[in-house]
Amino acid sequence: MTDKTNEEVNQNTNNNHNEDCVFCKIIDGTIPSFKVYEDDETLAILDIAPTNYGHTLVIPKDHTENIYTLSAELLCRMIMTVQKVSVAIRNGADVDGVNIIMNNEPAAGQIVNHAHIHIIPRLNDDGLVHWPHKEYKEGDMKVYQDKIRAEL
Repeated sequence: MTDKTNEEVNQNTNNNHNEDCVFCKIIDGTIPSFKVYEDDETLAILDIAPTNYGHTLVIPKDHTENIYTLSAELLCRMIMTVQKVSVAIRNGADVDGVNIIMNNEPAAGQIVNHAHIHIIPRLNDDGLVHWPHKEYKEGDMKVYQDKIRAEL
């Protein structure tokens, strides 16, 4: 981990910040956080309302709202940080696995409008269940395949 002062962090970013965004305030040091990793483009902090202990958020230092507005390059950088921190969580927090989740827009559970990826430590006996699964009706898979492909 690279320890940086708030001044150094601000000099290393493009200052693409939203003054009303809680994550931007964490990035610029206005709001304290428990940093677990930081580089020039990303910051990983402990979630203040963890699903399990060690639940970490990886956020880009430049303000962007979600995956729809996130550049491919910055998303790749975030995933590199997610991988590095996930290994540290697995080894350091002695967990059985991790879930990697990015909520995009309120319907998907996004609360803070600043892109972020959750690394949720999992234990075999933590009692958390995955969301329910559905089955497609006859012909529906083809319909959704066509709808999605039409947008690519």
